[in-house]
Amino acid sequence: MATTNLSYYDKNTIPNAKDFRFGIVVSEWNPEITKNLHQGAIDTLIDCGAKKENIISWDVPGSFELIYGCKKMLETENLDAIIAVGNVIQGETKHFDFVCDGVTQGIKDLNIKYDVPVIFCVLTDNTRQQSIDRSGGALGNKGVECAVAAVKMAAIKNIGRNTNSVGF
Repeated sequence: MATTNLSYYDKNTIPNAKDFRFGIVVSEWNPEITKNLHQGAIDTLIDCGAKKENIISWDVPGSFELIYGCKKMLETENLDAIIAVGNVIQGETKHFDFVCDGVTQGIKDLNIKYDVPVIFCVLTDNTRQQSIDRSGGALGNKGVECAVAAVKMAAIKNIGRNTNSVGF
């Protein structure tokens, strides 16, 4: 789904999200990046028909904690999709590799274990500028792209259920 501009989408190709409930779990680490991703996701969900009252947001300390935050949200909320929002920037140690791998595998595991899609909206960039460019900067906003993915996956989750939002 990646494009040159992460904020581009065609609403004609996206199901209406009016009947769906979304969760967003946001890392507080690198807030100048994650807040922009979060806002891009919210704005896009609403633009695609979601109601504000059907979007639940929780904060967690860092990207590694996204896994537990999403798991707890899956277990306590009735949702159609969750977006995990975080940012890890390469530093001078291998910490970057361990966090990125752990978060990737953890979110993958949640997608296997639960019947609610968890969308990976974690920027894993080499520099702060790359993260800025992908969180509302020169390349758009990955939060927008992930919100579109959440709507599409919520529609797939609801195939066969009595809803007007399913279908492309």
